[in-house]
Amino acid sequence: MSGFTRRTVLQGAASLTLAAPGLAGLCGLSRAETPAGARHGMSLFGDLGYAPGFSHLTYANPNAPKGGRIVMLAPNAAYNQSFYTFNTLSSFSTKGDAPPRMELTFASLMKRALNEPDALYGVAAESVSVSDDENVLVFTLRRQARFHDGSPILASDVAFSLTTLKEKGHASIVLPLKEMVSAQASGEREVTVTFSGRQSRELKLIVASLPIFSAAWYAGRDFDASTLEAPLGSGPYRVGNLAQGRFIEYERVADWWGADLPVNRGFYNFDVIRLEFFRDRQTGFEAFKKGAVTFREEFTSKSWATEYNFPAVEEGKVVKELIAEEAVPDFQAWYLNTRREKFADPATREAIGLAFDFEWLNENLFYGSYRRTHSFFEKSVYAAKGEPSAEELAILEPYRSELPEAVFGPAVTPPTSDGSGADRTNLRRAAELLDEAGWRRQAGQLVSAGGERLSVEFLTRADPTAERLLGRYVGALNRLGVEASIRPVDSAQFQARLNDFDYDIVGLRFTASATPLEGLRAAFTSEAAGLASSRNFAGIRHPVVDALVEQALTARDRDSHRLTLTALDRVLRAYHFVVPQWFQNSHRVARWDLFGWPQAKPDFGFPVETTWWYDAEKARRIGMTG
Repeated sequence: MSGFTRRTVLQGAASLTLAAPGLAGLCGLSRAETPAGARHGMSLFGDLGYAPGFSHLTYANPNAPKGGRIVMLAPNAAYNQSFYTFNTLSSFSTKGDAPPRMELTFASLMKRALNEPDALYGVAAESVSVSDDENVLVFTLRRQARFHDGSPILASDVAFSLTTLKEKGHASIVLPLKEMVSAQASGEREVTVTFSGRQSRELKLIVASLPIFSAAWYAGRDFDASTLEAPLGSGPYRVGNLAQGRFIEYERVADWWGADLPVNRGFYNFDVIRLEFFRDRQTGFEAFKKGAVTFREEFTSKSWATEYNFPAVEEGKVVKELIAEEAVPDFQAWYLNTRREKFADPATREAIGLAFDFEWLNENLFYGSYRRTHSFFEKSVYAAKGEPSAEELAILEPYRSELPEAVFGPAVTPPTSDGSGADRTNLRRAAELLDEAGWRRQAGQLVSAGGERLSVEFLTRADPTAERLLGRYVGALNRLGVEASIRPVDSAQFQARLNDFDYDIVGLRFTASATPLEGLRAAFTSEAAGLASSRNFAGIRHPVVDALVEQALTARDRDSHRLTLTALDRVLRAYHFVVPQWFQNSHRVARWDLFGWPQAKPDFGFPVETTWWYDAEKARRIGMTG
């Protein structure tokens, strides 16, 4: 999985085209043949939508004006970044809480085109050569590439960056980079990266997308130190004003060397991108109502339905709208920590899931705005549906003796309820499963053969919505004899416990890349289950899951990759590692009417900060200049 978002229970599109010949229709581009030797771009399977010499990415406005500012709460984040606070500017390690968007201060070798599922085009690298076996990459750097102090970006800086990230980076970077054997400067502007031969196809894209650090700047500095000293950058923005835990401003580098590259024309238009941090949702909403925040993505259905009636909305100064979400896998759930013995039996986990009444929650608290999540790859072609196809069965059959029979039938889906908040049929079945798992009632409580009480604690951030969302669920579990409770903690403690897997159950939402590969390791494999700060929040350790992940990572074409992931989805769902939550297909966006944006939104991203712009005329019209 690639990143996490605010839309979680307690924190935070078109279909994906699979066959390469269909890429042109997906992107609205004519398919370009990738030449042999040095290339201007890379994709997982070699197909590129933009030919050499393209003028700009079609979802950006190359004539967008520069200036103004956008003030927002980050809607998504990655690595060790936090939505609620920050105490370090080191954003690619495991230590501390970093602010989102630090990546804007660094250049990378290449950059994603968000209207293609997995294509990259050159930024610091003017070209790349890929060996026939894809085990060796040779990047040639642009002569004009510079750090913010004017010093050139050299091959030695790239080699330093990749080597350092492999040794000291965040877990989601370290895991894939273990198959990078070396990164070496083979010339002043030439970098040679060698892989082990066991890597996934995605590793070449990951290497090209990682930030480039200054080896000279880090000499004598600890890379993963928790510090508020802004590192020397090379990207379109630099760190400006900040107040620890309260706000950070990213200032546009007016003479940035990469501004006029085709892949960047029409991007990075705001002079200032300011992120605000609030400990609770309501405080942030009040700041938006006053105009202290100018862009907001709303993740609370009740607020969207009932609270956008303040004067600025009625006067037309604030506009709210639904914008189609991306065609990427999207998963939101309560993760049961199977590292704890009480959750070891799938029957126990299934019973805990049966106590959750989505239909009641959707009707009474969500204003009917959500649908139930079923798949680990929801909203994508990787979601398993119905009976397995012959192709899926061919993938699964070698593992039949190691898997439950449910894998080979209709894809496991959460049960529907009568909407009462405590469906008797579902609770009766839950009680039967708990009995099968060996739990016995004793003085109204469920206990194991060894006398351990079955207790579950939902770890949440300190947020008044937690009790509202979990109240019925906790009550239903208590009726079953499960000792259920809610544990709200502050943001720093939440992140620390998440990193150390110190919880019973935690609710999170994650989105994956349009073509999931390396993120699968961090989310599902046995290796990641024991690696602090990984995304394997359920502690999944299963040899078949490991094998299917490896099979997906080495798939040679889009169809075999898709079929392997639908098979993996069936396996994961059959083990009830999570209690699936809910989803919708739109971004709920509210904005002060200050902005312009390109006509076309890309299918695989929502790049507000990087492709929208400040509209001075609109600002004058609503009296928000300056």
